[in-house]
Amino acid sequence: MEPEKQKTSRKPRADSIKNRERLLEAATAIFSAGGPQASLEAVARQAGVGIGTLYRHFPTREALFEAVYRHEVELLAELAERLVRDKEPVDALRTWLHATIRLVATKKGMIEALQLAAHGSSELKAYTYQRMVAAVAQLMTHGAEAGTLRADIPADELLNTLFGILYAQGPANWQPAVMRMVDVFVDGLRVR
Repeated sequence: MEPEKQKTSRKPRADSIKNRERLLEAATAIFSAGGPQASLEAVARQAGVGIGTLYRHFPTREALFEAVYRHEVELLAELAERLVRDKEPVDALRTWLHATIRLVATKKGMIEALQLAAHGSSELKAYTYQRMVAAVAQLMTHGAEAGTLRADIPADELLNTLFGILYAQGPANWQPAVMRMVDVFVDGLRVR
């Protein structure tokens, strides 16, 4: 095998994977607190790595924002998988929707950066939307098969309704009202 091919087919080292995870965690915390203007040096410092390590993993600020955005979506998708295994279908759906709302609430400082990442890449937008729809579909299918959730509501419509509720948020203390509206919505999805 040629040296070039060996280099590109090699798996990342364990410390490289660990550094990437630490950078994503640090970036999530820093961007949540300080918004898109938060310094990359602060991210590297909080992750306990040098700035060169950050740039090896994420060559631009936009690449880091995109990775954080994908990471957050993956966490929600993994949560849906766990909930399908561990919870009753209606509670699983409600828990997942509440987790999504809490994510938005805790990421207020990061929303602008995440929107920049999502709007900057139609591939990223398509990927994250499809991943979220798949998570909702998994939860809805779980409920429909158990006979506790309606089977006639497409996952994309449910997700778009959630986005509508989230984007209609008003005052600073919007989270309790959104949680109540989502609870009413979930109750309407129950099979009577």
